[in-house]
Amino acid sequence: MSQPYPSWQPWQGPGAPSMLASHADRERAVDVLRAGYGEGRLEHGEFEKRVGRAYAARTVGELALLVADLPQGPLTQPAPVAPVPTTFLPVPRPRTNGKAVAAGVCGLLCVPTMGLTGIPAVVLGHVARAEIRSRGELGDGLALTGLVLGWLSTAGWALVLVLLTVVSVVAS
Repeated sequence: MSQPYPSWQPWQGPGAPSMLASHADRERAVDVLRAGYGEGRLEHGEFEKRVGRAYAARTVGELALLVADLPQGPLTQPAPVAPVPTTFLPVPRPRTNGKAVAAGVCGLLCVPTMGLTGIPAVVLGHVARAEIRSRGELGDGLALTGLVLGWLSTAGWALVLVLLTVVSVVAS
């Protein structure tokens, strides 16, 4: 019984691909050959000969032998990514001003520190409100809280000092 194909093929052996080649496999091999020819790696006669052998190849192993000495063809370029229209981008959220947070914390600490953080709360509150207006940041409520509590603390201490002065003048 005769075999339709030669039994000895150099591309067959342990681990060599003997899977039948598809049309797409042949086209990929021809693309690699075209790239090699375009880069000057193959002469015209050799290119024509290899292309003919690629279209006649039966297995993936045959195709691999045809392109084994060439780089694997042109690199596929990723599809160009169209920029996302600004309509669909998320709206950037403004950040909270750090000095406003510090003013709010200093204002809240006026009671446990017996007013020691009142003046820093007032200073930080004014600076924070100016920055918030110029930069469009968040935190105006925190800055205002620090201002109010700072001024109340400072006014409370001023009242205590005035009363102590009055009492000491009256007592002397």
